[in-house]
Amino acid sequence: MNLPVSAPRISSEERLQRLARLRDTMAMQRIDATLLGSTESLRYFTGLVWHPSERLLGAVITQTEIFYIVPGFERSRVETLPHLPGEIRVWQEEESSADLVASLVPQNGILALDEVLPLFVYNALAGAFGADRLVDAGPLIRPLRARKSPAEIAIIQYAMNLTLEVHRRTHAMIAPGIAASDVVRFIDEQHRSLGASAGSSFCIVSFGAATSLPHGADGEQYYCPGDAVLVDTGCRIDGYHSDLTRTYMLDEPDAEFARIWSIEREAQQAVFDAARLGAACASLDDAARRVLTEHGLGPDYVLPGLPHRAGHGLGLEIHEHPYIVRGNDTVLEEGMCFSNEPMIVMPNRFGIRLEDHIHMAAEGPRWFTEPAKGPQYPFG
Repeated sequence: MNLPVSAPRISSEERLQRLARLRDTMAMQRIDATLLGSTESLRYFTGLVWHPSERLLGAVITQTEIFYIVPGFERSRVETLPHLPGEIRVWQEEESSADLVASLVPQNGILALDEVLPLFVYNALAGAFGADRLVDAGPLIRPLRARKSPAEIAIIQYAMNLTLEVHRRTHAMIAPGIAASDVVRFIDEQHRSLGASAGSSFCIVSFGAATSLPHGADGEQYYCPGDAVLVDTGCRIDGYHSDLTRTYMLDEPDAEFARIWSIEREAQQAVFDAARLGAACASLDDAARRVLTEHGLGPDYVLPGLPHRAGHGLGLEIHEHPYIVRGNDTVLEEGMCFSNEPMIVMPNRFGIRLEDHIHMAAEGPRWFTEPAKGPQYPFG
């Protein structure tokens, strides 16, 4: 694998462009300010990364200013962190952060709220503003974050390439008797060695019947010859996630495993083929389920079959909009990125999830990683 010497980064200029688009939308909807909490949207627009706590730390975005809302004793730390220029407004322990936010919004003005702000923040703001002056910022922010820029796609591609190499190394090291926890530890070490400084952002390693549990089993497992192997892992590069799953057998698979693996790959390909600019997200989920029902699996969420949605958006959050799920009439647009993982579960026997991701280019869908070749050949 030949990764570039350094991963791509998001520039301050791009963040300013994002703010300009947010402000345009705010103006069209007559919204005076938007409050971002300690969320991925704060990182997306300002570059400031902060973990949420019981104290509000965020930013108020107006048409002309960024005001950082900061607990007084955290000011010196915030000043040392990367973020777009803006005025830092502090609130002390006995003061109300909601009153501070209210002082930055015109009288009777409308404030849009980051959709993942905690309830205690909303309750305080409702007391300071009145609930009728608070609106959901989700409809403003989600469409902006869902359409990735070339720089974002390049970072995700870098992270996917890195995790794919980790998968290759993991496939080569699994041997009879190895513990799943040792494989998880190895995967974390390999992510770190390849440049993901925080290691794995998550990791599921399952053997045998445990592969039929979509998010893995509790307790230790040990690989035995003839077991199915499911590895689902990822990392973060400049905040952006990778997320890849491979399911395979190291030994010659039996006929039933090979048959279900082929159906899974057929369903995954059907999702890709249905991914066209302007297509509804729901139509991709429908395409996967049609394949399964044609082979006598399902229908709907019935097992043996596909127990969950066919995919999820990916970016600064590992699960974000757009969701590839029944009933979602969101249409695919250039720049959207999402997983393709119509898992097949055979209860108490095995499960097969092949997860690759797609980004929508001007010419149509593009794989971030080449899909697996066969039940013994997990790489393209």
